[in-house]
Amino acid sequence: MSDTTVREEVATQPARLTIEPPGMWKQVRTHVWRNVKHIRRMPEMLADVTFQPIMFVVLFAYVFGGSINAGVNYREWLLPGIMAQTMAFSCFIVAIGLTNDLNKGIIDRFRSLPISRASVLVGRSISSLIHSSIGTVVMAVTGLLIGWRIHTGFAKGLLGFALLLLFGFAMMWIGILAGSRLKTAEAVQGVMFTAIFPLTFLADTFAPAANMNPAWLRTIAEWNPISSLVRAMRELWGNTVPLPPDSALPLHHPVLATVLWSVLLTAVLAPLSIRAFNHRTSE
Repeated sequence: MSDTTVREEVATQPARLTIEPPGMWKQVRTHVWRNVKHIRRMPEMLADVTFQPIMFVVLFAYVFGGSINAGVNYREWLLPGIMAQTMAFSCFIVAIGLTNDLNKGIIDRFRSLPISRASVLVGRSISSLIHSSIGTVVMAVTGLLIGWRIHTGFAKGLLGFALLLLFGFAMMWIGILAGSRLKTAEAVQGVMFTAIFPLTFLADTFAPAANMNPAWLRTIAEWNPISSLVRAMRELWGNTVPLPPDSALPLHHPVLATVLWSVLLTAVLAPLSIRAFNHRTSE
């Protein structure tokens, strides 16, 4: 066969298209946009980060505030606690959204695409963090209306919100783990509510942990990561009072403790969550 004939046969063969998979950041950005669009199309999904926090602010500030002695303006003392609780509840959103995607077969469709499984989880976490951040803005506005203020300046105020988001990202991995392990949205709601709701109250959120009795209950509350977060925000925003000398170590260094708790939770939960997700999607 002559060289001319070979060149003619090659020229007549159809060209093969090579599709390069998108980069990791583009994959994550696409998943975030997909999840955020659900909020835009179904605004009722924002009820848990709009009406619920406002309800808690009003109830505790006006109904229980007169009965709780925090040693400082209770409304200012209260806001960081409700913000921390709302951010902790953000893991519900991750867990339920992931469970629904798994049950509806959407994750199976993603598996047929040249994308990383981790991008699905990271995208889900970031979009849920955005969802919870909306609630934080709503609470901040509500707090300003009832008398809450940041007394320490812009930089420390911003750092307080940054710690809130950092802790929220760590909580997302709890939601991913639950969403990967549990089979239905109803099971997710039951298990997560039973586990997270008491955790947000057994802390320095709505009443000072120093006043809790018996002593072992106070110890649990003071070593609760949520207590460190709340104490850190109060110190950074100028909404706190001096601690009793016998308080637990994390409360004496709350900013550092919050960073360490967030890093530790992420380091422990992220591998477990990714393993559970891979196992679930490989079944």
